[in-house]
Amino acid sequence: MMITVAIDCMGGDHGPAVTVPAALDLVRDHADVRVILVGLAESIRPFVGDAAVGRVTVRHASEVVAMDESPSLALRTKKDSSMRVAINLVKNGEADACVSAGNTGALMAISRFVLKMLPGIDRPAICGVLPTITGHTHVLDLGANVDCSPENLLQFGIMGASLVAAIEHRDRPTVGILNIGQEEIKGNDVVKRAAELLWDSGLNFIGNVEGDGVYKGEADVIVCDGFVGNVALKASEGLAQLLATFLRQEFRRNLLTKLAALVAMPVVKRFKNRVDHRQYNGATLLGLRGIVVKSHGSADAFGFVHALRRAVEESRSGVLARISERVAQQQPLQEIA
Repeated sequence: MMITVAIDCMGGDHGPAVTVPAALDLVRDHADVRVILVGLAESIRPFVGDAAVGRVTVRHASEVVAMDESPSLALRTKKDSSMRVAINLVKNGEADACVSAGNTGALMAISRFVLKMLPGIDRPAICGVLPTITGHTHVLDLGANVDCSPENLLQFGIMGASLVAAIEHRDRPTVGILNIGQEEIKGNDVVKRAAELLWDSGLNFIGNVEGDGVYKGEADVIVCDGFVGNVALKASEGLAQLLATFLRQEFRRNLLTKLAALVAMPVVKRFKNRVDHRQYNGATLLGLRGIVVKSHGSADAFGFVHALRRAVEESRSGVLARISERVAQQQPLQEIA
């Protein structure tokens, strides 16, 4: 089955200089993928070169959503932006997924307005992948919803579990809720009530997960509100940068440590590859009637192609159908409760 990905080529810090080469890499590596490059045609075409015309097309969009632009303003006034045109391609069935490195707030607002929500889901959530000792975990929400109800957190758990089940072929992925302690009495009222709902949901819920449990790989899916999730994510990114800086400083301290760096270089490179955030780039806006993946705005071509691959993977695995099916199963349980 051919997968078509609509790409907002104008989004992010680097625009077509990153998004187009990444798209061409994706097409070269996947014979069953085609891309629609959306944006200012005159800015995109110089980067396309001699790419296969059959699987790489350019769709002109006359407007660009700035990274610091008001989401409501972008939604109201820029109906021919590269972001909106790419999302419309998903709505119209011309594309299976949309990927953008643009303004997160605008992407969320436009996606929700154009695509609407899946039945039984109240709010979209940003779901990202984080590395762990045992592999990786999926965390949501990472910033879309600052304030959440217990029912919202339950829906996040359902969506996250459905996503992992679809793309990793796991029947019952484990689900935890991020909290300040493992004991059931810990946390605020919203988190405690959400835990009760998750216990009764039929999901493979394991209870509370503390912050250090995220990277221990205690759960396949970790649920939290967007405020907590975004703080945890940014703190983790900052810590990774701190450790990398300290390591460089120590290796450059004197001649002996510089010689040690040469000896240790193979190990350092493998360590760097394991924690390279670029290979985890691409957060899904779950809950929409279409697949939308948000790339980090500063991503280079290596990072952006990982976001594209995530969109392809989710399109192939039928994530939306999985979520809809699981939500439908959940509704009778809620009525009984």
